[in-house]
Amino acid sequence: MIIVLKPSTTPEQLSSFTEKLRNDYDVTINRWDGVHSTVLGLIGDTTRVDIEYIEAQDIVENVKRVQEPYKKANRKFHPENTEIKITDSVTIGDGSLHIMAGPCSVESEEQIVGIAESVRKSGATLLRGGAFKPRTSPYAFQGLRSEGLDLLKTARKQTGLPIVTEIMRVSHIDMFENVDIIQVGARNMQNFELLKELGRTDKPILLKRGLSATIEEWLMSAEYIMANGNDKVMLCERGIRTYETFTRNTLDVSAIPVIKKLSHLPVIVDPSHAAGKSWLVEPLAMAAVAAGADGLIIEVHNDPPHALSDGAQSLTPEQFDEVAAKLFSLKRALI
Repeated sequence: MIIVLKPSTTPEQLSSFTEKLRNDYDVTINRWDGVHSTVLGLIGDTTRVDIEYIEAQDIVENVKRVQEPYKKANRKFHPENTEIKITDSVTIGDGSLHIMAGPCSVESEEQIVGIAESVRKSGATLLRGGAFKPRTSPYAFQGLRSEGLDLLKTARKQTGLPIVTEIMRVSHIDMFENVDIIQVGARNMQNFELLKELGRTDKPILLKRGLSATIEEWLMSAEYIMANGNDKVMLCERGIRTYETFTRNTLDVSAIPVIKKLSHLPVIVDPSHAAGKSWLVEPLAMAAVAAGADGLIIEVHNDPPHALSDGAQSLTPEQFDEVAAKLFSLKRALI
């Protein structure tokens, strides 16, 4: 249940009202202070709550029951968009466009530093790269693991780009202490024990949509993180599995405005994993920006034909430079 209070509500009235709700109905109350009003979210068994009584209070503007099972990720409880500050110069969700660019897998210091320097010059504001790689085949390259994390930090030191990389298991959380954004991959979207532990950190989390996950299931996974105390969640649409086989996945562009309506969390789009083909990255990225995405995560490799993973969907630095210019131009036109 959500209760919107009138702008004229005093702190004393708010305190008295919330105390009475807790005592009378045994509910937990989340509070959000917006620009024009204060919103109270009641969590618990609200079937006993007397809506007519609440509506009769002078300080209440309106009240409604919420059907969705996700509360903290719900825009009804949090009308303003969430803005996640990564560094002094990078805030995701503030209306600007941010691109996370880099290789699928970190392969060497020369590779990751060179790509980082290149994408930074092209306008990327974050560096992506896989240190731990979940692969369909157990015989495929699994990443450099802790060495890969160290190389990402080296690239950050030399370029200033915050780093984004994927975590695989709860026991690795301490290793990610100096990572700027922790990515939860599609295969781990419903690894609830991992999500709960990430909720106990203060790290921004990039939560990718599962291969066959519905939007509600995706939001419920975000709820796991937020329910454990971490509100710094970004949702990443990376394509879902359908009957179509031409592309690696089917990018659900409609998920962007749907999430924007249902939730206050920033939306990032991964056109590389959706397409599986480098020539499709540009049009899908453009569509995502036009649909309202807050950012993109794009794979860039200095030598795609010889990449240790996902070379077919990776742009060269030169191609990324052209694509980034078009994306930022489109974003300016939309403002």
